[in-house]
Amino acid sequence: MGRTLYSFTAYARPLINPNCRYATTGCPFSKRQRSQIAPTAALNDEIFANAKPYSEVPGPKPIPILGNTWRMVPIIGQFNISEFTKVIKMFLEQYGRIVRLGGLIGRPDLLFVYDADEIERLYRREGPTPFRPAMPCMIKYKSEIRKDFFGELPGVIGVHGEQWRRFRSKVQQPMLQPQTVKNYVAPIELVTEDFIKYMEDARDENGDLPHEFDNDVHRWSLECIGRVALDVRLGCLSSKLTKDSEPQRIINAAKFALRNVAVLELQAPYWRYFPTPLWTKYVNNMDFFIDLCSRYINEALERLKTKKVTSENDLSLLERVLRSEGDPKIATIMALDLILVGIDTISMAVCSILYQAATRLKEQEKMAEEIRRVLPDPNQPLTYSDLDKLQYTKAFVREVFRMYSTVIGKGRTLQEDDVICGYHIPKGVQVVFPSIATGNMEQYVSDPDEFKPERWLQNEGRLHSFASLPYGFGARSCLGRRFADMEIQVLLAKLLRRYRLEYHHEPLEYIVTFMYAPDGPLRLRMLPR
Repeated sequence: MGRTLYSFTAYARPLINPNCRYATTGCPFSKRQRSQIAPTAALNDEIFANAKPYSEVPGPKPIPILGNTWRMVPIIGQFNISEFTKVIKMFLEQYGRIVRLGGLIGRPDLLFVYDADEIERLYRREGPTPFRPAMPCMIKYKSEIRKDFFGELPGVIGVHGEQWRRFRSKVQQPMLQPQTVKNYVAPIELVTEDFIKYMEDARDENGDLPHEFDNDVHRWSLECIGRVALDVRLGCLSSKLTKDSEPQRIINAAKFALRNVAVLELQAPYWRYFPTPLWTKYVNNMDFFIDLCSRYINEALERLKTKKVTSENDLSLLERVLRSEGDPKIATIMALDLILVGIDTISMAVCSILYQAATRLKEQEKMAEEIRRVLPDPNQPLTYSDLDKLQYTKAFVREVFRMYSTVIGKGRTLQEDDVICGYHIPKGVQVVFPSIATGNMEQYVSDPDEFKPERWLQNEGRLHSFASLPYGFGARSCLGRRFADMEIQVLLAKLLRRYRLEYHHEPLEYIVTFMYAPDGPLRLRMLPR
């Protein structure tokens, strides 16, 4: 698919570290290895004294001037960003459980850690304001290009330290309260009912959905997020939606903003010094988001002024934030961040889940049977307690996230020196936790190549809790995770209760855009049960 991932030049030869326990010439993943340091233990002088120097961490060797950046350059490079999962797995096979990718022009080194025990230790030791690896393009936009708008509270995406903590503290309580999510089950169910009607009408004579069905999933996702973050139905599911309609422009802008992050950050960062065409389009897209969110937030503020409120439960998420903060800009930035990262993330996760359901019919039938028990009447309105009972369905989703991690990895920027896998790692290095690899390692998951949702329901075999973390962990875990889970569960419950999904076309390969998802037309066959 596309051009070859590896270019066998002098700089692309496998460089096996013979002393590495997990190199391809070494021992297999036969048993779980514990971190050399307890999860919450303080690092001391003795630990640092016994650590190997950072310069000895294995990894691809940079070349003069171009460093390792050349590997991501189109045509001459050996790493195709869309196939970066193969690069991640290649690193593990060639270098072992810790890999340094240094010499990246304009950005800190990347340190890939394939040890779930070390990942757990790093997560559990972080303080109240963890630093995720920065998104320089987002930072530049928020702190320089549009500092006039964002000021001192620029949101949670691409923001770190005290600014991040202050903003998150203003919005996390209403967003993470179960009661808030419960209030949205019925509205999201209505959106999903409209989406299923749209799907019914979009099928061809065989029951197959159209080539552009992945874009239709984005329309459903945006309609859900609009209902949560902006208090409106955006009209994304209209059959008369045109390519230049506002909903489609929002989808296109969100896709562009996220899917070009890797290009802006891993390839040569000329945009930092002069406005490249890609950077100019990125800025215009972000400006479009601000104008859109500001308009809808102002409308919500006007509605709130005349709304009769008898209890907190009468208020939507947006109204709670507007009422508690009194500053519409806080609500605007919250909505901006939710739309920006939510549309593509949830959409690509759903595309992956539906594709796996359509190609794993035995597991799909188990979900359908469970949903029938919970919803004997297909027209019965869903409740939050109904969703709680869908344990196998939730386990299916979790297993998809383990084997085909929508987000291929998480990470942290070290705020102080550390010792990882026996190496002294300096402050400022960006540590990557590649869950697409660790979630599929025999060392941490029993029979990782087998798709077994039951593993999440049984206390048997290996299943390291930090090998697969779809929403992250700790203070910087995903702020919208409860809403994302609920939206996915509602869609599966309503769709599989009435329809059987099948897939009768060429198998789809997974690639990386910003997310990791099936590439190609998602022509699912939708048959009445």
